[in-house]
Amino acid sequence: MSDAWPRLPALDDWRDTFETLHMWSQIVGKVRLECGPWINHSWGSTLYVTTRGLTTSPVPYGSHTFAVDFDVLEPALRVTTSGGEERAFELGPMSVAEFYERTMGTLRDLGIEVEILARPVEVPDPITPFPEDEEHASYDADAVRAFWRALVRADRVFTDFRADFLGKVSPVHFFWGAFDLAVTRFSGRPAPTHPGGVPNCADWVMEEAYSHELSSAGFWPGVGVGEASFYSYAYPEPDGFRNRDVRPEAARYEEELGEYVLPYEAVRTADDPDAALLGFLQSTYEAAADLADWDREALERTSDPR
Repeated sequence: MSDAWPRLPALDDWRDTFETLHMWSQIVGKVRLECGPWINHSWGSTLYVTTRGLTTSPVPYGSHTFAVDFDVLEPALRVTTSGGEERAFELGPMSVAEFYERTMGTLRDLGIEVEILARPVEVPDPITPFPEDEEHASYDADAVRAFWRALVRADRVFTDFRADFLGKVSPVHFFWGAFDLAVTRFSGRPAPTHPGGVPNCADWVMEEAYSHELSSAGFWPGVGVGEASFYSYAYPEPDGFRNRDVRPEAARYEEELGEYVLPYEAVRTADDPDAALLGFLQSTYEAAADLADWDREALERTSDPR
């Protein structure tokens, strides 16, 4: 296995595939959302990076569980159950409408009956219901595998970063709404009510997600900045946050997004990509925690207990 971080295609070169895959991931994520219990901050609906792609992880259904997996190496969508059953279909160029029908049909074939809100969320208008979306139908397997390999490396570094926090912290997970890998640390103090306004997302979802002070970081294909990038932001943003010196030098504050951004390519080509990304995660977190007067001594671990 190579330690090198993979080269990613330019966003415009795989945009059609990305937009299609985004809608596919929303269909699968909504299945988990409907079948599982609600967990604060929408954590009960997310996907997780695996050694072959993305997974729902086990989803409860009656007295059993099932899982839906994107296997980007085969490539296939695979549904498995705790009863030992398995169904799969090949992934390739197909419309969102066809993917929706095949996914829901596969679940029904396994005795899993679930109804989802069959339209996208967190994307601007106009939106097309999944069963009617014939526009998004691209699948560049090489581009998808490259992005997944980048997720694998980011997931590993995010997990290292997460491990040093003793306070409330999210899993490292993949949000299908915005199509990003994320990890979030919390101060433990309540935050002002979030103003909402996210396209096609109920305000109460955002109000709960941002109910407490946080510092959040993640990785996404880079819609809005033009290239795959890492991000970091604080809510509420403390005075002076956007003017702090953060690492590495390639990081910058994007006023329109209200976030620090670090291009993926700057990490990939660094002498030590892991150290460059950890520096970004740590320095942006410190900017948020110091300026908002978090109790860092109580919230952070300074040594490995093993």
